[in-house]
Amino acid sequence: MPEPIKMLLVNHFRLQSATTSRTTSRSGTAARLLTTLLHLTAALVSSAIVQAQPPVLRDRVDVNWFDRGTRFWYSINVAEGGHEFVLVNAETGTRQSAFDHSMLARQFSEQIGKPFDATHLPVRSLDFERIPGDIVLSGSAGLWQLSADGSQLQKLDERSDSQQATFFLPPRRSVDRGGEMELRLINRLKTDVQLIWMNRDGSELSYGTIRPSEEKTQHTFEGHIWLLKTDNTVRACFEAAPIRRLVEISEDHLKDLRTEQPPSRRSSRPRAGKQRSKTVASPDGVWQADVRDHNLWIESAEKEPHAPQQLTTDATADNSFHRSVQRARLVHMDYDAVDFPDTLPDAHWSPTSQHLLAFQTTVVPERIVTYVISSPKDSLQPKLGSYPYAKPGDELPIARPRLFSITDEKEIPISGELFANSFELRFLKWSADGSRFWMLHNERGHQRMRILEVLAADGSVRTIVDEHSETFLHYSSEGKFVLEWLPGDELLWASERSGWNHLYRYSLADGSIINPLTTGEWNVRRIEKIDPVAGVVWFFAVGILPGQNPYHEHFCRVRMDGSDLKVLTAGDGTHEISLSPDRRWFVDRWSRVDLAPVTELRRSDTGAAVVELEQADASDLIRDQGRLPARFVAKGRDGQTDIWGIIHFPKSFDPKRTYPVVENIYAGPHDHHVPVAFRSSYRHQQQITDREMFVVQIDGMGTAWRSKEFHDVCWKNLKDAGIPDRIAWMRSAAEQYPSMDLTAVGIYGGSAGGQNAMAALLWHGDFYQAAVADCGCHDNRMDKLWWNEQWMGWPVDESWAENSNTEHAGLLTGQLMLVVGEQDRNVDPATTTQVVDALIKAGRDFTFLPMPGHGHGACESPYAAKRRADFLERHLRK
Repeated sequence: MPEPIKMLLVNHFRLQSATTSRTTSRSGTAARLLTTLLHLTAALVSSAIVQAQPPVLRDRVDVNWFDRGTRFWYSINVAEGGHEFVLVNAETGTRQSAFDHSMLARQFSEQIGKPFDATHLPVRSLDFERIPGDIVLSGSAGLWQLSADGSQLQKLDERSDSQQATFFLPPRRSVDRGGEMELRLINRLKTDVQLIWMNRDGSELSYGTIRPSEEKTQHTFEGHIWLLKTDNTVRACFEAAPIRRLVEISEDHLKDLRTEQPPSRRSSRPRAGKQRSKTVASPDGVWQADVRDHNLWIESAEKEPHAPQQLTTDATADNSFHRSVQRARLVHMDYDAVDFPDTLPDAHWSPTSQHLLAFQTTVVPERIVTYVISSPKDSLQPKLGSYPYAKPGDELPIARPRLFSITDEKEIPISGELFANSFELRFLKWSADGSRFWMLHNERGHQRMRILEVLAADGSVRTIVDEHSETFLHYSSEGKFVLEWLPGDELLWASERSGWNHLYRYSLADGSIINPLTTGEWNVRRIEKIDPVAGVVWFFAVGILPGQNPYHEHFCRVRMDGSDLKVLTAGDGTHEISLSPDRRWFVDRWSRVDLAPVTELRRSDTGAAVVELEQADASDLIRDQGRLPARFVAKGRDGQTDIWGIIHFPKSFDPKRTYPVVENIYAGPHDHHVPVAFRSSYRHQQQITDREMFVVQIDGMGTAWRSKEFHDVCWKNLKDAGIPDRIAWMRSAAEQYPSMDLTAVGIYGGSAGGQNAMAALLWHGDFYQAAVADCGCHDNRMDKLWWNEQWMGWPVDESWAENSNTEHAGLLTGQLMLVVGEQDRNVDPATTTQVVDALIKAGRDFTFLPMPGHGHGACESPYAAKRRADFLERHLRK
């Protein structure tokens, strides 16, 4: 059975075991069977596609550390679907086979009575610590013990010989490592233990409670992560492993848990409405704050309660202390966010319980986008769909902080002068002694952001950090917004004030900059790890190594005082890393679009290479696809700035022929978009190159992660889309590759790329001859508020109309195809139909493809993708 289908069925039946107790009806069973068949059909198609494309060998190293973080093993994919097992000693810098694969294959063949070869062993994982000096092998044939010299192999009793699971914190997501197993759990505590499965997406699913002295058997899969909770607090986690099937939950075992590096520094915003508490308790347990008739109250939580105290009397339904989810629905696009209980205030107690900070929120009417579901699956008749969606210039819910002294039963006024005209006002935290708290204020228009400190004694407000720009602050991207609290009343902050994104250390005492951690004409891309005790920050940087593509990510470290900056990676490519548990070493996997991954082990203090682990082999893939994409750099519109991009060649490329050129465009200012890492598939680019056309992708001015000046080109100027740089780049590319026919240039893109593609024909129709625009935000006034106001500013002025494709539809030249999913919940689909209306009124010819039943990105469906390729081929191929 093909592996994708096998895993699909395994995951399906695992899900079934979790839901059987909740779904018992015949109709539910039939629906599940139908769903399984549909998924199986999809998997068959997917499997055929995967099998049709040659694999990249030796490309992914997933390490398994042991021996106190000094050694690790991994398995690597080799030809014909096989695997090899490798053992690495980080201290000695040696890499070797974990065992004699051929000898082990003979032993398995003899003992099991089934033929095996050296790269197709019934082994999935290894354990070098279970039995000192020997290796415990686990896989489809069960549990086996292999002697150190590889001469003896014996079967182990999987149940009686099971080892205690290893407990660790913090939690991480489940992964699929292999087969099924049964866990034996014993609760030695004096309290109930909740058993929670951590899903692959980070969500939690309860599997019941284990009472004191109770024993439970739990079915699971290798690599799945389980949480143990007492009183809804995570006490420990463990990973299901074949040789660690015993889970004895005792105080001794819990004390011995291992602390791991957190899986990621990325924080996900919790879903609004998930917290179901109805009151906010004070830290000392004496008081409960709640909302009654929209006003703020506190009530004693002690056994002999005092009379409830009403702290405010001026609240209304439109100006309430009730915790609001309007921002989540309107701005964060959490359309289905559930309201909090009516009694729950948006309130934060001081650690001493002597002060209560509460936010009174002015609610606003919610704009509703309505769309037609023309062909619903459960009805012949059309239906209407809708979602809340704030657009540029709309009113936003405004939160106003109010501070109360509980001991004096008085309100302490807070001046709003420093946080007027808010896009967002967010509570950050109280100081440990409760004497002050901090808030983040993002001013509407995104040109000023402040960290504000408020003293609890008198409500006075002062600025700690004042970040401002004449254009915009790129607050919405990881790495461009960094706010980390450091010991000693310090703060780590990111700023582009120098023209490049760097880290700064602030003093909370006086709001001064203690020192910049990083400087130079390059950018801090994101933080990987902060060690406040050692005073070290590990981070990724772009543009830090001269002579390389400025979008390559390199792993670096620097001390808090700005000294000892080291670039820890060197290879000419973009890098992803995995730190060892104690962070002494890291595995570095680096690649380029024209270079398959190289994997190395390096020291994390100096970056010195320890040993090369693997060089991926993409030779079969290259033979199948013709060649890998080529990198190309040329000067932009100013004749000075380097513009980077890639070129996909026609599949049957002949340098003696000429071919049309098609640009795949996405010029959203929130990031750069040209791939820099190796990929084995490019989907729609390959679909077009298979039709004997070049496909190029370019990062022009106005996109992120170069200098602030480079980025600022997009300010109130989204119609620009860096197209002058793209045209200059293609002209330079055609000089090097004369097979590129610049008399037949097309362009396509989706979402912001759809807006860009149509804009290319409106304002640069002398260069581009055809465009396909999918789900474009053709008038930024019709699109989501937060994204568009960041680049176009606020209030909405005449520049918005100047950048509108709809307003300028009469400028159209060339061949245009518009595509939209009628159920788009990212970009209002009406913005495409409004362009259609404007083109009709202007008497322009065009092609329009509405896609019933589809949402955002409809052109990535098989039918629309084919129509897109057909359209470009028809109008560009001569």
